[in-house]
Amino acid sequence: MNTRSKILGVLAAACAVAVALPPPATAAITDEEFNGLKNLVQQLSEKVQKLEQGHKQDEKAHDQDQQQIQQLKQQLGDTQKTATDAQQKAETAQAQSIRPMPGEGNATHNFTIVGDAEVQFGKVNGQHSGFGLADFAPIFLFRSRDNLLFEAGFDIQLQNNASGTHGTGGGATTTFDMSFAQLDYAFNDYVTLVTGDMLLPLGTYIERSAGWIKKIPDDPLPRSVLPSSGIGAQLRGALPVNSSGQSLTYAAYLANGPGSVDGSGNALTTDSNGNVIPNLDLNSNVGFDSNGNSIGNLHSSPGGGGRIGWFYPWKAHYDLELGVSGMASQWDASGSLLWSAVVADAALHVSPYFELKGEYIHTWQQTSDLGTVAPHGWWLQAAYKLSGLNLELPLVNNLELVGRYDVANDGFGIKTERYTVGYVYYFSNNLLFQGDYEFIHSNDPTQSHNMFLFQIAYGF
Repeated sequence: MNTRSKILGVLAAACAVAVALPPPATAAITDEEFNGLKNLVQQLSEKVQKLEQGHKQDEKAHDQDQQQIQQLKQQLGDTQKTATDAQQKAETAQAQSIRPMPGEGNATHNFTIVGDAEVQFGKVNGQHSGFGLADFAPIFLFRSRDNLLFEAGFDIQLQNNASGTHGTGGGATTTFDMSFAQLDYAFNDYVTLVTGDMLLPLGTYIERSAGWIKKIPDDPLPRSVLPSSGIGAQLRGALPVNSSGQSLTYAAYLANGPGSVDGSGNALTTDSNGNVIPNLDLNSNVGFDSNGNSIGNLHSSPGGGGRIGWFYPWKAHYDLELGVSGMASQWDASGSLLWSAVVADAALHVSPYFELKGEYIHTWQQTSDLGTVAPHGWWLQAAYKLSGLNLELPLVNNLELVGRYDVANDGFGIKTERYTVGYVYYFSNNLLFQGDYEFIHSNDPTQSHNMFLFQIAYGF
């Protein structure tokens, strides 16, 4: 009920009292009766005044509420305008690709160690079985800015120091190798500069062959005719083809290239023990000799190479990748002879369960005594995860079957081919138990034998 209704109610009550009074008697009204009526009228008047004062206070409070509502509306509009301005500034900053200044960020939070470790157990026909290899391969990653990354990988192995026949050699040896150490600077989403001791993109295997990633413990035979890394500089990246996810990947680099064991252009030479060995040394040309003395490049000019690839995904877990790569470099001390290589690579994924990949490798080495030597070979590997069968059997869903065929010709008349069947059991996505059996055939009797190999691999 509002204030005006209350006032009207009081007046009505007063009228009702007046009506209810008895009609005037013929006798005069006494003083007591008059005073009682006077008091009643005064009480009613006071109540009316209080109601009017309350009404005025209600109107004043209403006006104050309206003012506060208007102030809140104005503040809300200002807040919305501030948020809109902030969003526009953020979008403008993102469009301009503002990079942090050098030295920004906490360096301890940008340092990471990843890598893998493996232990192998195996047996070659005619030899004793045993644990033949323990390997630890850490990779150090340091990011100082969003577009600047340093990475270095090492390979530490413990193995028997024996010549391979019973009763010869002895003890154990630990080898420490730096696989790569490179600085990556991303100019934008499409171009990255790489400098240092780089993994060379001759095919894709060397960049995707960490011990716990590759499905067969040992490397394909023809990979031995290619260098794995080189000191130099490289530009690489990827360009989108269209909105379907297709992309063209590229890499172009200059590197020292391979060298010669004795500096000559002969195809063969002898080591310190008098053994005849190939004179081509694929990974030794790093600018320093074994005593740490700087000797520069082992020949007059650096080598160069690159890779072009096409990646085509047509839906999730279904994709095809094709690539061709090559490299050419001087290799003898006089710089008159050329070493070159061409690699074709392919990888196919059909569903999350099936993978097929391989490479064809061909190299040419000009020599001063045997003409051009041409080591070459190829390998093909298939893998299928049994979880694709949807079988309710223990352990089956964690098992992947693997098969590989590889063949290599060393250019000196030795041909070796190998058939490998094996498996990968996944305890988790980074803890694997691998095993395979290899059938090896060669026209060199010392290399023609069968073997089995087991490996525990852990990636971290």
